[in-house]
Amino acid sequence: MSKVKELKQEFSCRYVAQILIEATTPLKVGSGDSDIAIDSPVLKNWNGYPMIQGTSMAGVLRDALDDRLDLLFGRKMGSRVLVSHVHLVDNDNTIPYALGKSSEFLEHYKDLPIREHVAITHKGVAKSTGKFDEEVVYTGSRFKFELEFLADKDSNDDKQYWFDILTELGSPLFRLGGGSTKGFGQIKVIECLEKTYTIGEDYHEKPSNLNTTKGTPKALGNKKKAIMYKMSLQPENFFMFGAGFGDDEVDDIAVMEDVVEWNNHVGKFEEQHILFPASSLKGALSHRVAYHYNSIQGKYADRENIPDYVGTNNDAVATIFGAEKGHEKYEKGKKGKALFSDMFKKFDASEIKIFDHVKIDRFTGGTVDGALYNEKVITQKDTWQIEILLANNLEDDVKEAFERTLDDLAKGWLPLGGMVNRGHGVFISPEYEANNIDKRGWICESLGGEDE
Repeated sequence: MSKVKELKQEFSCRYVAQILIEATTPLKVGSGDSDIAIDSPVLKNWNGYPMIQGTSMAGVLRDALDDRLDLLFGRKMGSRVLVSHVHLVDNDNTIPYALGKSSEFLEHYKDLPIREHVAITHKGVAKSTGKFDEEVVYTGSRFKFELEFLADKDSNDDKQYWFDILTELGSPLFRLGGGSTKGFGQIKVIECLEKTYTIGEDYHEKPSNLNTTKGTPKALGNKKKAIMYKMSLQPENFFMFGAGFGDDEVDDIAVMEDVVEWNNHVGKFEEQHILFPASSLKGALSHRVAYHYNSIQGKYADRENIPDYVGTNNDAVATIFGAEKGHEKYEKGKKGKALFSDMFKKFDASEIKIFDHVKIDRFTGGTVDGALYNEKVITQKDTWQIEILLANNLEDDVKEAFERTLDDLAKGWLPLGGMVNRGHGVFISPEYEANNIDKRGWICESLGGEDE
């Protein structure tokens, strides 16, 4: 029997899904290279627009479906799951295939946002060689790709496998690309068109161009179980998440990014949105979690060597936020169990305040040369909706340390952003009431139906 007949006999059909996704936070899919301006640029296609390789999407699915790795992705016979490249779409949800294809909407992607990062030590200062920047794709960007699954049409097991593959894409735990623990890579499925083709009958009719849509709309559910912590936060006065540079008026400004908004499936860039970066929230929570966990464990500064119990040396911090490769305790690294998301609010240019600063010489009482500077802070009183996804299998002490940290945040005891030593960045939950256990300022909900 020929290999073709063997294949036809074993896999009589192909389940196919054309999927349109939207990035609800910025996406970071690196090219693996660096250039003179950026430490980590985004991967781009033949027209210079962001793209995601099919191997990246397949890798995320492989990780999520690890218990069925051999059955779905194979070793000896190859993968039964085929993933196309994930292509950016224009503002009409079509892929710009043609070489040189451009539009006013697509031209925005020639100048992507750049995120500045700096690693902080337990002393609150920058870690040596810990400063870097990376390029990200705009929030709201949409991408289209195709999934295929080689199956036996009469196999109930194969139908379940296909259902499980698609369900992964609908999970709130699903993240695409790098930096998922820093708030990047959250997506939502806008449309999933599903169709079954029979090999030897109508499979040759399957379009190779993803702008030619075929299939029946399918709603995707969620089976993964997790804990969702929700909290509303309002700034007490001023705040600023620094951009790392100034403008023509001041030396330091708040970071802003454009976002893509969709109305009736037509995309439009909306400029100047205030960014509340998940990395800032994560960093502040991480330090406070270490404090509370040490307190619960009876580890105090007057008895212990503090560097042994802070940062990723702290078991609660390593469990919740992860640890880097090469760590003394976690040589292969440790994946965190919390997922954060960047947040955006439309900026009102009238809601700002400029502070001028000058450093004073303690001996002469005069100003220090070159030490005059100023900053532009935000005065908008928007309510920010914080959502943090946490695995449901944490140890009691770790979970308690995390929830005590949320208590501090709700009370305004944990300032966020830059210039906090000057009184900026105090956020308070409007739902918090002192001495009321039922109004701690945050709520906790269970999601999904299976243990993660």
